[in-house]
Amino acid sequence: MPLLTQSWPTPTDRLVALRQRVRAPFVLPRKGESLAAASLVATAHGVAYADPAQDAAHRDIDGVLWAVCTGSATGGTDYASELHPERQRIAMERLLCAGCKKPAARDERGMAWGLPLLDDAADTVWDRVQTAIPPMCEVCAVLTPQVCPQLREGHVELRVREAELVGVRGTLYPRSSQGGTVDPDALLLYDDPDLPFVIARQSVRELRRITVVARGVACS
Repeated sequence: MPLLTQSWPTPTDRLVALRQRVRAPFVLPRKGESLAAASLVATAHGVAYADPAQDAAHRDIDGVLWAVCTGSATGGTDYASELHPERQRIAMERLLCAGCKKPAARDERGMAWGLPLLDDAADTVWDRVQTAIPPMCEVCAVLTPQVCPQLREGHVELRVREAELVGVRGTLYPRSSQGGTVDPDALLLYDDPDLPFVIARQSVRELRRITVVARGVACS
């Protein structure tokens, strides 16, 4: 009888597999996915989708109206687009890894976060920074900067003890009584009186009690 042997993956094989895992981060859209152009109704009390069923299906527990996502993945990750609204919201609300959807890493210093460096990185005070980027697990925190263009330009690794959901980013429509133009990228906190006039695309958390673990230089 022939001897059956187990072929164990080499460290290189495991690294290749892990890199493949983060080449399609959970929160990024895939080619073929997009935002739907849903019909809107504007009133003195806010904006709503014209279809009542669609409107109800796209409001969160706080009554915030969310963008409608459509299409199905037909290709690879679209790094040029902003985060996928539905998957970003899931990751932020449940504190899941932005890369693989597993629970975010935690230790005595707090939860793991990786953020792109700001232009004035040398003077950045990271405590109370507001971000739409979800946390990360240990593996994705190491490997994602190698494949994500924004993090590859330079990033900071943080441990965060408090991360409160404070608001949303999205398209803000002007009140009919005031006029004005549409703001396609507005940040509104949950106590903002204009919140009923926004269609949200990203949840925002404020990071507090931060420990800066490392600053990553640009990757080649």
